Amino acid sequence: MPEQHTYMVIDMKCFYASVECAERQLNPFETCLVVADETRGPNALCLAISPRMKALGIKNRCRLSDIPKNVKYIIAPPRMQLYIDYAADIYAIYLNYFSPDDIHVYSIDESFLDVTHYLGTYHMTPKQLAKRLMNEIADKLQIPSTAGIGTNLYLAKIALDITAKKAKDHMGYLDEDLYRKTLWDHEPLTDFWQVSTGTVNRLAKYGIHTMRGIAEYPEQYIYKAFGKNAELYHPQVKCS
Repeated sequence: MPEQHTYMVIDMKCFYASVECAERQLNPFETCLVVADETRGPNALCLAISPRMKALGIKNRCRLSDIPKNVKYIIAPPRMQLYIDYAADIYAIYLNYFSPDDIHVYSIDESFLDVTHYLGTYHMTPKQLAKRLMNEIADKLQIPSTAGIGTNLYLAKIALDITAKKAKDHMGYLDEDLYRKTLWDHEPLTDFWQVSTGTVNRLAKYGIHTMRGIAEYPEQYIYKAFGKNAELYHPQVKCS
């Protein structure tokens, strides 16, 4: 049998805004802060908002003029080199645990980790190892994070994007069975990685609204509709 792999993906919460809070020794869960160039006027785009502002229902990537007048907040000018420096420090933490070959930087604030061969070394479960990494990042850099864990890269990413958001410990785990049980009929499909509104609208024309619908629809028609891109939309785990 093929070896069972374990992957995790760790994402920094509201990264730019959290960095600016850390620089000011402020708690991003208690502080209203936006990263924006206010010299561009009231319609300046917010590159990031703090978790506290998200909790108030304010949308990420809003404009300054979209923020309710009764909300008092700090405006932090963007400092890209600072965010790159923090990302490098986070990567250095990963290097204390893993070979560079097992670290894939997906974006400035998100990395995939193949932890398959490290769980035995550290005598930890996947969640215990993820928690250690998240705690170390928080302790050393004051940046909060979330983690998704899965038996393949796709499931780890979906666990991060959907499952972890609802978890008190900010961690999500998915294997093939859990994916079927918990997300097979999940809506909207735009919650899934790389599924856009345009894709959802095209699938709706076939009467497809869930991952179950995609998996049970004749595969040749999905490929006919989307060509090679069908590989992005067809679930990694089909119904048995």
